[in-house]
Amino acid sequence: MKRYDLIIVGAGPAGLSAAIEAAKKGLKVIVFDENEKPGGQLFKQIHKFFGSKEHRAKIRGFVIGKQLLEEADAAGVKVELNATVIGLYQDKEVVVKKGDEIRHFKGDSVIIATGAAENMVTFPGWTLPGVIGAGAAQTMLNLHGILPGKKILMLGSGNVGLVVSFQLMQCGCDVVALVDAAPRVGGYGVHASKISRCGVPFYLSHTIVKAEGTDHVSGVTIAQVDDKFKFIPGTEKHFDVDTICMAVGLSPMSQLLKMAGCKMEDNPKRGGQVPICDEYGRTSLPGVLVAGDVSGIEEASSAMIEGRMAGLVAAEYLGFMEKDELDASLKELDDALMGLRQGMFAPSNRGKKIEKTEEGIDISSNLLKKGFVSDDEIERFPGVTHRVGVHPVMECTQNIPCNPCQDACKKGCISIGDNITSLPVVVNDAACINCGMCVASCSGQAIFLVDEDTGDGMATVTLPYEFLPLPEPGTKGKGLGRDGKAVCDAVVVSVKTSKAFDKTNLLTMKVPKEYAMKARFFKAEV
Repeated sequence: MKRYDLIIVGAGPAGLSAAIEAAKKGLKVIVFDENEKPGGQLFKQIHKFFGSKEHRAKIRGFVIGKQLLEEADAAGVKVELNATVIGLYQDKEVVVKKGDEIRHFKGDSVIIATGAAENMVTFPGWTLPGVIGAGAAQTMLNLHGILPGKKILMLGSGNVGLVVSFQLMQCGCDVVALVDAAPRVGGYGVHASKISRCGVPFYLSHTIVKAEGTDHVSGVTIAQVDDKFKFIPGTEKHFDVDTICMAVGLSPMSQLLKMAGCKMEDNPKRGGQVPICDEYGRTSLPGVLVAGDVSGIEEASSAMIEGRMAGLVAAEYLGFMEKDELDASLKELDDALMGLRQGMFAPSNRGKKIEKTEEGIDISSNLLKKGFVSDDEIERFPGVTHRVGVHPVMECTQNIPCNPCQDACKKGCISIGDNITSLPVVVNDAACINCGMCVASCSGQAIFLVDEDTGDGMATVTLPYEFLPLPEPGTKGKGLGRDGKAVCDAVVVSVKTSKAFDKTNLLTMKVPKEYAMKARFFKAEV
């Protein structure tokens, strides 16, 4: 039986982060993961992360995954793949199945970072081929280059449903609708907005009645539900689709902890059955720790910090660092984690109906009910200003922990301030030089550069564009409003690409000046 100072189960963001910190302190660390590739969910995530520089903000998930793997390798971490941990016992004995072989390992300390599994909902036809989890669709798209379908309905408006819907469209799929039984959009408004302006309708307070088809999905019927989630007769709507994606939440994969005898609890706010642990991942079993979604569902950025915490706690537990050093390190990580746990989407706000921003501004009711901020609501937010010449317009309307735009503007045109969840504002005495870095850096694709009057009765709007093929300058089409409907004629002036933009292209279109503050996407003429 091989022995290690630290055994980690799960090579996702939490597990790798824990391994790196522990190995840097001198621990002999091994990480087991059941998948063919390490990195967990990170390599499926092609979007840019939120947060700050310290949280790897504006870096795409798969790039963060590569960075973690390189750091783990440099620290001497051993990662075993296709290795399924099937047992964890009270004396920290770990049983691993690899192929047809069963092996036993002993850890002086163990960190469980197994993440979470997708939830499913049942309805007539839910077992038909073509009904899949959103995470499975994301795996097919971003890991294997396979389209899950051509016409797709997404069930669930949390961040997973929103992000995967956009990525499906980027790959050429037709997302016909985004449906959720809840009366409000569950994920970030900026994610919903970039889907809406592409023309995808939201059906809130709706859910699936049945999937249709014989040997595969050929259609789906949805209907509106009342406040008790009962179908309202006469509200049925039919869509011809070949795929139904479900993004209806995640459940912590905590089975190993229960097997080992950890004290557990059912906690809906943390996603289901989770171990009882302290803020640094210590469970009821000495030397057994947890990190990431297995202890409560959050974002990958939080999981990485929790992993670092658990790795350091394991190092101190085994005598590789002093308690004073641990306390100082945990204080720094605590501050970083609290930065991510602020704002409207903080864990403490789950289930609460937030009516106003931290600045006292009424939340956009249209955004919550339809997926986009209406034209008569957008002007009340501080990032939406009017100036002569090119200037940034920041349609960021919710308090999300994110500030890359502030760092990206070298001329200081944009300010968020010390509170990372504050809404961005335009600095009055700073001059925009039309570099586009703010547009490219915005993880929510919520920043535009606007020249409201170019002197010929026209205006220009520069927007983030992540679709292929890129339109050529001179391409004619329509300017789409925030609701995805055509509002005016438009022509492409330029499409800029740059390594600094990290694959976010900047498309500039010319529109009649009366639509400068309404046109937010470009659709070429067919």
